[in-house]
Amino acid sequence: MSDTTNTFKKAPKRKPAKGKSVSVSPEMRQAYADLIRERAEKQEVYGRHLPQDEPRRR
Repeated sequence: MSDTTNTFKKAPKRKPAKGKSVSVSPEMRQAYADLIRERAEKQEVYGRHLPQDEPRRR
């Protein structure tokens, strides 16, 4: 226990990592937007056919 001065010190703050940016062509961007829209439509249609939850009765 000779090194008690460093035992309870705060760790130095880290620098935040920079975000990465990716450039894509307009065609790829449009294809990705279409994919997102199709997925949202599928979720909506799927949700319509699920039975609705009834409120709990006591």
